[in-house]
Amino acid sequence: MHVKLILPSLQEAGSPDWRPIKYSLFPPLGLATLAAYLDPHDQIELVDQHVETLHTDDRPDLVIIQVYITSAKRAYQIADQYRAKGCYVCLGGLHVTSLPDEAAQHADSIFLGPGEDTFPQFLVDFRKREPKKRYQSTLRTLATLPPIRRDLIKRQHYLVPNSIVVSRGCPYHCSFCYKDAFFEHGRSFYTQKVDAALAEIERLPGKHLYFLDDHLLGDPRFASQLFSGMRGMGRLFQGASTVNAILKGNLIEQAAEAGLRSIFIGFESLGKDSLSFSNKSQNLGRDYVAAIQRLDSLGIKINGSFVFGLDGDTPDVFARTVDWAVSQGLTTATFHIATPYPGTEYYKQMQAQGRLTTQDWDIYDTRHVVFQPKGMSAQQLKAGYDWAYKAFYSWANIAKASQNHAAFNQHLRHFAYSAGWKKAEPMWNFMIQHKLLSPMRQVLETVLDGRTPAPKSRSRHALEKVL
Repeated sequence: MHVKLILPSLQEAGSPDWRPIKYSLFPPLGLATLAAYLDPHDQIELVDQHVETLHTDDRPDLVIIQVYITSAKRAYQIADQYRAKGCYVCLGGLHVTSLPDEAAQHADSIFLGPGEDTFPQFLVDFRKREPKKRYQSTLRTLATLPPIRRDLIKRQHYLVPNSIVVSRGCPYHCSFCYKDAFFEHGRSFYTQKVDAALAEIERLPGKHLYFLDDHLLGDPRFASQLFSGMRGMGRLFQGASTVNAILKGNLIEQAAEAGLRSIFIGFESLGKDSLSFSNKSQNLGRDYVAAIQRLDSLGIKINGSFVFGLDGDTPDVFARTVDWAVSQGLTTATFHIATPYPGTEYYKQMQAQGRLTTQDWDIYDTRHVVFQPKGMSAQQLKAGYDWAYKAFYSWANIAKASQNHAAFNQHLRHFAYSAGWKKAEPMWNFMIQHKLLSPMRQVLETVLDGRTPAPKSRSRHALEKVL
């Protein structure tokens, strides 16, 4: 059987906002995971349209397309094209789960939720020529997950080909997060067996890993055992966590000992009202500064995430957030315009209040305003968002933030990491065009490594009574 798995490129791929390096970071693990359930004798092709050209002049027996909200139109066009040739087309992913009736118009079968239980059943049905129109995930377990088909991943196209996922979902329920809709009808957070996760890590060549899990520290017992097993492997890795998990116990110290060098944290907002509005309970009342100082003492870089436009935000939110992020020495920052994704509580709330201004999924990308904000105009929100990125990544603020570390050797590493990510676009474009990302991995590892614990206290601008 000839099977083609496709990750269509996002809408922004054809816009001036397109950053090739941003989408050359990690391979599409979701599709490579599904491929592991196929027969070893099947002819399998995996295409990531972000990094390679998609040719549609073939005629596979089965086409499987993963759909995100801002790739939905392109995904549907590809699906319609293959269906017109008589190919059997399956659609799945976050957007399909949120709007199944929309997606079903462009597919022979759709998959709602994660596919570990439904995709194997579909293959049985498909080979019996009795496939169902809709498959709904209910059994949530990674106990029988086969090894990912990494042989299908074209490693030369990615800066970090060693991406890995050892859990599914998140234990929290933020109102603006897609996760709850995707994991409806079953557990919303579960992990692999520790031994299976360690075995997958052992399979990966090189030194650097990136955990794509929503919350790597979400199950403390699992995470502790995982980090214990990773000690001595000589790995460097990056991942994501929450403020409260960093402040609790000594799990973050265990992670650092195992090789954690950079962490993504959803701070989202400095305002209590905005956090309450988005049901960000894990951040309410938490000491952001203490968490940052703890990470800095361990030599762990921070990528802070912030959302603008939540109810409770006013026009001063942009300068307050950027000033605070710089003063705290965050290595990188990711800013978002609040976006009510279909299927989320936030979307339902905005819809009920008549505040949605468009349903053009192409611009539901956290860079455009698609609803009517409360504390400012849509124009102010967009302008403030654009300003925040320019201000945080100005040369002056990169230099200023790099000085806010306890260990001197982290100053240069901060500067190199932050400037390299945001100020070296021509270099990255050259490297991508000439397939030279592999040598850049060693540069990334050098910048990430060199952890120097530095318990010396620092003077910081406290949050005072903001939270």
